[in-house]
Parts: sequence; structure tokens; C-alpha cells
Amino acid sequence: MTGDRIAVWRRIAPVAVLSAVIAVMLGAALAVGTGVTPDSPPFTPAALLLLFVIGIIAGILGGLIGVGGSTIMLPIMYFYLGFPEPVAIGTGLFVVIFTSLSGASGHLVRGNLDRRVAAWIAAGGLIGVLIGSWLFSFLVGHIRVLGLILGLAFLAPSISMIREGVRPEAGPEPECIGGTPPGHLLFGTGVGILTGVTGLGGGYALVPGLLYLFGAPVCVTMGTSLASMIPMAIVGGGIKLVEGYVAVGAGLVLAAGSIAGAQVGAATIQRFRPATLKFIFGLYFLYAAARFIAEFFGLGLP
Repeated sequence: MTGDRIAVWRRIAPVAVLSAVIAVMLGAALAVGTGVTPDSPPFTPAALLLLFVIGIIAGILGGLIGVGGSTIMLPIMYFYLGFPEPVAIGTGLFVVIFTSLSGASGHLVRGNLDRRVAAWIAAGGLIGVLIGSWLFSFLVGHIRVLGLILGLAFLAPSISMIREGVRPEAGPEPECIGGTPPGHLLFGTGVGILTGVTGLGGGYALVPGLLYLFGAPVCVTMGTSLASMIPMAIVGGGIKLVEGYVAVGAGLVLAAGSIAGAQVGAATIQRFRPATLKFIFGLYFLYAAARFIAEFFGLGLP
């Protein structure tokens, strides 16, 4: 009987802790209010609900395809809720801290995470995000050009992932992530620089890089990507917070939804075939590339 009670408690305790954390975050969000500038939108019940739902969706996708979800949160905050663009970018990166922490922990307990590779990429990413944040002040007038280059460069991998999702290649999945520690460190540095410059979480570059540069298994890729993002998100989001580009109340609501959603994504990833996950990420990646390109030409892609 005691053993049964312990088993039940082990199942209930994580849910209870997660629910308590979410309740505290929502309470803190209501106490803080919306945002940081006079033109930030009011904190209405409808806006609160929309932010929470968007956080859940971003978290589920994060847990499934190894991204922070800022590419989803940014257009919602900017186009539909009326947040200034710099605040939408900064708040999205702030939320990635919570998405990556929750998703990585969910993947860790399920064995979908290569801690050694994640540590090397994270170390490089920490260096890179500091360099990228410093470069931002010099490149601020050319961010759209960089976005166009990134968008064009990411079109090929996204189409390739969609194709492989529709027509899976024959042969078994790789058993582990390839490459060497110096290669992982260099790769993480490059992704960190992009994170510091663009203000995005880095998953859009980490996942295809791990899949195509290092031949990683799909499920392990997702968990390793989220774990690698943690220091980059903390530094990048922390810098945006200090600079005043984070709507803390809105960010906490998004984060409350995202930590719940990321746990759902991490728990259900094994139910998807690797080809299906590639297809889902390919669509997401194609959307991200299209947004980079559209923004260069002044088109508002929602």
C-alpha cells in the first residue's frame, strides 16, 4: 500500500508544483500590469486569455520541435495586441527562458537530451550571445538585410525537412549526435551571435543544424536544442529586461502558458514518427524564413 501511495505521489507532485508555479506567475502578472511604455495595450481579460493560450501553443511547439516559440509570440503581440515591435521582440526572448527550461527538463527525464553536446553548444552560445548583443548596436541599421539573408539561407533546409517528412528516407535513425566538442562549441557560438543580433531564441538555427550538420536523432535534437538555448535565453532576455524592452506582466502570462505547454510537448513527442516531426518543424521553419524575407520588403506577415 505504501508503495502505491508513493507511486501516486510521484505522479501528482510534479503536476501540483507546476500548477502552483503557474498560479504564482499569473498572480504576479496581474500585480505588475501590462507593460513598459505609454502605448502598451491595456491588460484586459481578453488580452490576458489570448496571451496565456498563445503561451501554451508556443510551449507545445517548443516541446515538440525544440524551439523557444518567439517566432509565434512576436507577431501576435505586435500585429494583434499592439505592443511596440522592440517590446514584442524583448518579451518574446524573455519568455524563451521559461519555455526552454520547462521543455528541457521534460525531455531530460525522458532521455531525449544529450547533456554533453548541449553543454558545449550552450557554452558557445553564451559567448556568442554576448558578442551578438555587442554587435547589435553596430548592425541596428542593417537588421532587415541580415533577416533577408537568414530567410533565404533557411528556405532550403525548411523545404528539405518538409520533403523528408512527406517521403521519409529509408534506413534507421541515427543513434546519437555526431561531431566533436570544438565543432559543437563553434556551432553554438554562431547561433548565439544570431540570437544576440536578431533577438530570437535560436531554435530556428539549432534544430536544422543538429539534424543536418551533426546527423542527430530527431527526438534527441529537440531536447538538446531546448537545453542549449537556456543560457542564451537567460543572457539575451536579461539584457532586454535591463534595457526596458520587456513587458513583464505580459511576459509572465506568456511564460505561465509556455511552461505548461512545453511539458505537454515533451511528454507527447515519442508518439510522433521522426518524419512527422521533421514535417512539422519544416512548416514552422518555412514560416519563419518567409517572415524574415517579408519583413525586408516591408510586408507584415502575421
